[in-house]
Amino acid sequence: MAQPFHDRDGWIWMDGEFIPHRDARVHVLTHAMHYASSVFEGERAYDGVIFKSKEHSERLHNSARILGFKVPYSAEEIDRAKAELIAKQSMPNCYVRAVAWRGSEQMGVSAKRDDVHVAIAAWEWGDYFADKMKGIRLMIAPWRRPAPDTAPANSKAAGLYMICTLSRHAATDAGFDDAMMFDWRGQIAEGTGANIFFVRDGVLHTPTPDCFLNGITRQTVIKMARQRGIEVVERAIWPNELASFSECFLTGSAAEITPVREIAGLGFKPAVMTEQLLNDFAALTRRKNVAAA
Repeated sequence: MAQPFHDRDGWIWMDGEFIPHRDARVHVLTHAMHYASSVFEGERAYDGVIFKSKEHSERLHNSARILGFKVPYSAEEIDRAKAELIAKQSMPNCYVRAVAWRGSEQMGVSAKRDDVHVAIAAWEWGDYFADKMKGIRLMIAPWRRPAPDTAPANSKAAGLYMICTLSRHAATDAGFDDAMMFDWRGQIAEGTGANIFFVRDGVLHTPTPDCFLNGITRQTVIKMARQRGIEVVERAIWPNELASFSECFLTGSAAEITPVREIAGLGFKPAVMTEQLLNDFAALTRRKNVAAA
């Protein structure tokens, strides 16, 4: 049985100080627990360097602003805390989770009097999907990404992941690895926690991020592909196009680049483009100076 996250050795950075992992707690009446007033970032460190740390810290601030609160530590302070944490934990290769949330001073839908708290944790985490190189299987999610005027799509807000959890559970219950989500229009959107790409005739296609997060890894893959001379098309993609694509993969900080071999009965074969981008991403993330990449 995997070790539970509340019962581990090590440290968590919380509100400006390092606290023993088991002592990092919040009250049961914390606003974030009841009303989802929380934002977070998921990041990976490679050889002691957090990939795109600055971009993640800045996005944490932007996510909070969209939800109407301010992170009480600058992006630079958060960057330093993350670096100190992975050094203190002796984890040069790990997953890093920064989270900001409204506290317990006020209970109710309104939360303007609540203090804002920040914590950062780190743990060793290998491939998000076991044996991912053979490709994963996706089903179609039972839930859809909402329209951008019904949810704060540009915020990495904890509440937006409720339908992702439901969809992922439905997928694993049905024997799949994950699910692909449509948006409210019926267009292809993303996976439950990662962006999605398709290959057809040497061209890389990916949905326009107008109702879901424009992932940092997604942006990195697009840049890498264009540097390779690969044409990248961001556009509306409809389900009836799936059979015309030869390759498919997911991208995200946790997923990195994960090939897909099936979507709801349709087969895909990881080939030259997927392998090239996998290799490029591995080389990029393991460089000592990745911040400017």
